[in-house]
Amino acid sequence: MSFRLVDARQVHDFVLWLKFSDGAEGELDLRTELDGPIFEPLKSIDFFRQFRIDPDLHTLVWPNGADFAPEFLHANIRVITSRP
Repeated sequence: MSFRLVDARQVHDFVLWLKFSDGAEGELDLRTELDGPIFEPLKSIDFFRQFRIDPDLHTLVWPNGADFAPEFLHANIRVITSRP
């Protein structure tokens, strides 16, 4: 199945809220996923905040070419349920 990221916003630090075309949405902390040379600049919160949704790849991308597969993002979101 192909997942398309349709919305994203920063919650705090390295935690993002993500919404997908299939209706799935939730939060994902990417702090522990920033391994390797391409992700090194993302460890700076100022650079991390520069993410956008690529209109062709339908996933998060950064100015240095870093990205995450939408399937990875979808599989790892934590669904937040509202509490009364």
